[in-house]
Amino acid sequence: MIKMKEDIHIREAKESDFDDVMRVEKEAFGYEKEAILVSELLEDKSAAPVLSLLAFKNNEAVGHILFTKATLNGKTSPLIYLLAPLAIKPQHQKQGIGGTLINEGVKKLKEIGAEMIFVLGHESYYPKYGFKQNAGCMGFAAPYPIPEEHAGAWMIYPLSSGSVDGIKGRVVCADALNKPEHWRE
Repeated sequence: MIKMKEDIHIREAKESDFDDVMRVEKEAFGYEKEAILVSELLEDKSAAPVLSLLAFKNNEAVGHILFTKATLNGKTSPLIYLLAPLAIKPQHQKQGIGGTLINEGVKKLKEIGAEMIFVLGHESYYPKYGFKQNAGCMGFAAPYPIPEEHAGAWMIYPLSSGSVDGIKGRVVCADALNKPEHWRE
């Protein structure tokens, strides 16, 4: 378990944390769409192995991040992941919890040998944590086309120097995430 501030702890989510994960997702987004997606991804064998992290404040789950395995052009090498979604309960936002979840996920994925992480997300938020915008212009097509006005929202985090050298292709995500409605910014 990672201790962030004196009252924030981050650890990998367990099966027994499922209700907490669902509560965080529903409260963070204000509707059930992301919670349903997370539930589907946690059951989706094509997403495995997943990295699911929970942030706790005073024993209350307040944040969640999910990384699911993906491929380039359907090949298993290099080892890549998608970050989707990142959820923080509204009353706990803007306190650094999301960034800490991202950083902890990056650290754990580096440890298992992952080479890249992709995200379709807010263009002003994710670059603060090392994501590079316009992954499509770097030769990494999203699972579904990203409109030109949102091209900067498709981002990559190379986990090692040279991990993107000479590698290009279409990111193939887990089956549960492989639907056009999940790829609109």
